[in-house]
Amino acid sequence: MRGLTHRAVDRAAGLPAGSTSYYARTRAALLELAVSRMVELDSAELDPPAGQLAEFLAAAVHQSITEGRTRMLARYEFALEAVRRPELRAAYDRGGLRLRRRCEEILLAVGSPAPARHTRVLIGWLDGSIFDALAGTGSLAPPGLDELTESARELLAGLGLPPRNS
Repeated sequence: MRGLTHRAVDRAAGLPAGSTSYYARTRAALLELAVSRMVELDSAELDPPAGQLAEFLAAAVHQSITEGRTRMLARYEFALEAVRRPELRAAYDRGGLRLRRRCEEILLAVGSPAPARHTRVLIGWLDGSIFDALAGTGSLAPPGLDELTESARELLAGLGLPPRNS
């Protein structure tokens, strides 16, 4: 997290020194912009194909622990930083609530009678599965796509939701 500086962003983006400071005058503003961008990227990936909710969820976890590993680890860094920095907490929570609302919409669309509660359970599974595979003991043998798909089907069935929606 200490490496996320205006200068580092300018360098990584191939911009002249000082460019990032134009958009984010302070470090807090820079961190908020980074959180907002992560939420923007995540939001673009939240449309499950019709009839494939379990497969979509499994693919999201699998992508997060493979190709998306770096972004996911950055998200954990931001989560911890938001605990220490109240000024970042608000931006972090705004983004998280946006993603949770979208999750609730998806669950409502597939027939959840309790989308808010089911969202908590689903996000707990998503976050727990990803964290265990990246930073927990599960990193010794991360689950593959088939195992994740079966787990997603079991989770949805446990919530009384169809793993395949129409």
